[in-house]
Amino acid sequence: MSILVTGGAGYIGSHTCVELLNAGYEVIVVDNLSNSKKEAINRVEKITDRSIKFYEMDILDQKALDLIFKANDIDAVIHFAGLKAVGESVEKPLLYYRNNITGTLSLLEAMSHSNCKNIVFSSSATVYGMNNISPLTEDLPLSTTNPYGTTKMYIEHMIRDTYHSDNNWSATLLRYFNPIGAHESGTIGEDPKGIPNNLMPFITQVAVGKRDKLSVFGNDYETHDGTGVRDYIHVVDLAKGHLKALEYTLNNKGVEAINLGTGTGYSVLDMVHTFHHTTKQPISYEITARRPGDIATCFADTSKAKQLLNWETELTLEDMCRDSWRWQSRNPEGY
Repeated sequence: MSILVTGGAGYIGSHTCVELLNAGYEVIVVDNLSNSKKEAINRVEKITDRSIKFYEMDILDQKALDLIFKANDIDAVIHFAGLKAVGESVEKPLLYYRNNITGTLSLLEAMSHSNCKNIVFSSSATVYGMNNISPLTEDLPLSTTNPYGTTKMYIEHMIRDTYHSDNNWSATLLRYFNPIGAHESGTIGEDPKGIPNNLMPFITQVAVGKRDKLSVFGNDYETHDGTGVRDYIHVVDLAKGHLKALEYTLNNKGVEAINLGTGTGYSVLDMVHTFHHTTKQPISYEITARRPGDIATCFADTSKAKQLLNWETELTLEDMCRDSWRWQSRNPEGY
């Protein structure tokens, strides 16, 4: 069975390709390498001893997508491709709307042309906005606080509307929380360009000496230590969740939104202390002002994933810290 993975050279995409190949799927990757490197694909092939058919192209190019679908017998799509920096989306909203929404529109049209109507979409917990109380369930009202989150919400609507117009479609919308960690081999991992937007790569870059200290944004939230609480999930658990979602999508018509998280929240300082305890690497940090738009607590209700996908996380916070450090220490400059 052949699976097209858009954005397959990225952080979550590359780890998902490993799981797909290990499970016996044929994998085709489309990636424009705007925020990733081809080396990630090369390393996935080494880890799995399997080959990937790779196309360097942009999903905004629908004609090129049509040709890929014509040249390959594709059974389903796992759609990761998209810009993902919250701060940048506030500065460049039109870039995000064009890239993420128009790119997905192009993909859905190409899928329709080739009668490939199975898709697993990489959504985000950002669609829950700021006003819902954790643990977050999939039936809560959606709202967003930034253009990145808005693109995810709009794409969810696009996919639902596509199904309503044609009930032969099957889609799973995976709303995941805070992926961290890396493959246990230390061969692939998160390789952000410039200043990291996420906590763990910032911690590991401080540990490896690339950055002087970590900025902790606010220590006056209503949490156990005053710092923000989030649901951190190991990227390998997340990748395995995509396999379960793919199986579900191939066997069920309709559209389901499903959270992928651990169901447990950890604070920023919990993460700093656990990383230090697990890796023996001290992390210098300073408390700074809150970031606009940040909420105190955000973690998932994971019961739907257990019920529909028969999936739950297996790896611990210590595993996440250990694997993150193994990747960063062996690849201090990334790929």
